[in-house]
Amino acid sequence: MLELRSLAIPDVKVIRPDRISDARGYFSETFQRSTFAEKGILHDFVQDNQSSSKRIGTVRGLHFQRPPFAQAKLTRVLSGAILDIAVDLRRSSSSFGKHVAIQLDSESGEQVFIPKGFAHGFCTLQPNTVVLYKVDQVYAPSHDGGVYWADPALEIEWPVTTSEAQLSPKDQILPTLNQLGCVFN
Repeated sequence: MLELRSLAIPDVKVIRPDRISDARGYFSETFQRSTFAEKGILHDFVQDNQSSSKRIGTVRGLHFQRPPFAQAKLTRVLSGAILDIAVDLRRSSSSFGKHVAIQLDSESGEQVFIPKGFAHGFCTLQPNTVVLYKVDQVYAPSHDGGVYWADPALEIEWPVTTSEAQLSPKDQILPTLNQLGCVFN
């Protein structure tokens, strides 16, 4: 059984797969194409990505890929916890420039599905956090893009300040939403 619910931007979904628990721990089927298709998630995931962040307050994002290499993502936490963020970059959407945020952790087993047209990022809430995400398009460096994580126009309540956040040099210089221009119609 797969439990699915929409967030404030309905195209972003939270998925909770069943867990079978006993004295040893648990077993969970985290992805099966036909089960996801029955719930309306009809994507052919072609690549898995995994990140490991040693420190609390590590921010990764907000990233996206431009068409024709735009990616839908299915994100989950293998170890630790994150505040997961999706920002709607679809100009024709009534939620353009708005975001949804959800805490994901390894204990709950919840996953988030983020469709194409969104920037995605997260902040680690625990040390040694490992995040796994499936994508439906391969990585294409020439189509890589992003939005500055702390852009005030996005009104994201991050759990770290700009001076506390651990960022890559690339993420430190991403454009704001107003500087970005139209990426997705």
